[in-house]
Amino acid sequence: MRELFKATERCLSEGRDAVLVTVVASDGAVPRGAGARMLVTERGREHGTIGGGAVEHRSEALAARTLQEKGAFTEKFRLYPNEVADLGMVCGGNVDVCFQYVPAGDEETLALLRQIEALFAAGEQFWLITETESGKMGIYGAKSGAFGMELPEEVIAGLGTKPKQLALGGKNYYCELLLRPGRVYIFGGGHVAQALVPALAKIGFRCVILEDRPEFARRELFPGVDETRIVDMNDLTQLAQEIGAADYICIMTRGHQSDFDVQKQLMHTGARYIGVIGSERKQRTVKEKLLELGFDEADFENVVSPIGLKIGAQTPEEIAVSIAAQLIQVRAGL
Repeated sequence: MRELFKATERCLSEGRDAVLVTVVASDGAVPRGAGARMLVTERGREHGTIGGGAVEHRSEALAARTLQEKGAFTEKFRLYPNEVADLGMVCGGNVDVCFQYVPAGDEETLALLRQIEALFAAGEQFWLITETESGKMGIYGAKSGAFGMELPEEVIAGLGTKPKQLALGGKNYYCELLLRPGRVYIFGGGHVAQALVPALAKIGFRCVILEDRPEFARRELFPGVDETRIVDMNDLTQLAQEIGAADYICIMTRGHQSDFDVQKQLMHTGARYIGVIGSERKQRTVKEKLLELGFDEADFENVVSPIGLKIGAQTPEEIAVSIAAQLIQVRAGL
């Protein structure tokens, strides 16, 4: 999503009109749900996707028309059984797609897009709010407040973690959380971490690499990383105070003893997920040692070891996929 808004800013700065195409509601078996977006210009679809297939194809055509007619509107695709085959779809469902014309060089939109990037860079939780009839957009930051347009208190009060539409005062507001709270703290910068960071970055997780070896903390090893730090793995007291209930921890240091030392110091952080690399045998041994040190069963509630979903992963890249899938699962509350 961050890259889509960057692409939109580049397009407008280059003097090209654009249309933002957003799925604002869906039900049934559809390729993408609310929040799926794509950017369309005179060149066609330039960035993003709303799921492919015939609905996206039709939407590209409607976006091309919008470039000529300008304005904003919502198209409702109602895919009843007889229409499903006509649209070339395997399953049925309903999709509401919003089309927003954005003129080249529009200073209000450019200012909004720059603020979006600033909030992504700062790691602040924030929402994008769109008046679907007018196409006007604003954002609301958890710390910085409203930007871009005045937002009714009822809209702010109704913001949540799931995309939603709010009808208020004759207007329809589509509200979407763009940046969730929490980061993934990855202890160890080896091969698995190097495969994991770009995988997580592409699906909206912000990653921090923690290492005590400078050669394994170089940013170029981790495309998409938010931050890399050199830390003392034997003294994580200050770092532990930084980690909270919205954060994730992945422990994959240079060896078993180091993994144990890190896990021991982070058990009481309250992190929503603590994943530790290693075998089931290692897991049992570590748990026994931690229980002997005074931890109890409740302390292991959010601990996952071996880390990742059981998909038979062997290589660092496969293990990264299994961890990324597990974090998606945890983030979704499944």
